[in-house]
Amino acid sequence: MASIIVAEQLTKWYGSRLAVDRVSLEVRAGEVLGLLGPNGSGKTTILRILTGYLHPSSGTVRIAGLDTVHDALAVKRLVGYVPENAPLYDGMRVREFLGLMARLKGVAGSDVATCVDQVHVRLDLEQVAGRQIGTLSKGFRQRVAIAQALLGTPDILVLDEPGNGLDPRQTIELRDLIRSLSGAFTVVVSSHILSEIERVADRAAILVAGHLLAIHPLRGVEVRRRLRVEVRGDADRVRSHLAQVHGVGAVIAARPSGHDTSVYLLDVDGPGLAERVAAALVDAGFGLIELRDESIDLETLFLGLTGGKPPRSAAA
Repeated sequence: MASIIVAEQLTKWYGSRLAVDRVSLEVRAGEVLGLLGPNGSGKTTILRILTGYLHPSSGTVRIAGLDTVHDALAVKRLVGYVPENAPLYDGMRVREFLGLMARLKGVAGSDVATCVDQVHVRLDLEQVAGRQIGTLSKGFRQRVAIAQALLGTPDILVLDEPGNGLDPRQTIELRDLIRSLSGAFTVVVSSHILSEIERVADRAAILVAGHLLAIHPLRGVEVRRRLRVEVRGDADRVRSHLAQVHGVGAVIAARPSGHDTSVYLLDVDGPGLAERVAAALVDAGFGLIELRDESIDLETLFLGLTGGKPPRSAAA
């Protein structure tokens, strides 16, 4: 599947603070990519760079082949963006607000009513179309924010922490909405809540302190078996030997577990991998402490990469 977003070596400094450190990723057309990480991990900065609202200190982003710095206006026409706590005009009625946003996005005057009707139906807003935005629940306000992002027929929808402040029922409704948009739109959604990403995304990009630690498939044919290996020995040499074992696709993580000892997560493909990995390590003189099949779920990977338990929402 072709990639509609290609980010290479994204780096962003705020003065002396490094917010994003050489992040590279691709987003495929029609998929839902989730950015998962604690607050302050760089998620919002990356989304602002992807949407062209912030320039990277170095690195590049191309949206459908367009550079987000040099072709910023054209990129913005392709992207619908909902920032965290999206600003809305509380004194305006829903239909009035969406009509204004449609005109601002360049929808022809004769097409505005039809365009607004379409997002009303898609976001289930007909029942509140005549109400002032300031009187709406948090869940409906979020739907209005997403509705304005869909005006002008963008190809990509970018949602920054859309589940913040929602109650369990609203969280479930938002989750269903995001999944319903996949395919018709490419969706990039961020959250610090593991279960939100796990339930909506096709792949999860795990971020900590501005670093991209892994991109983990959650659905489809890419979901693979994984081995967890604890080994005593120099980490660089262990990685090198593991990477040479036939059937090991990637060494996903190395996390210190004791003096001169680290835990590694291995993507593997094929039978007999555990035996081959064990033999390679023992033959090279490393101390094999533990080797076991690892359940390939997002929480396991997050724990393996960060050593910390991610928060889970009340609606998990």
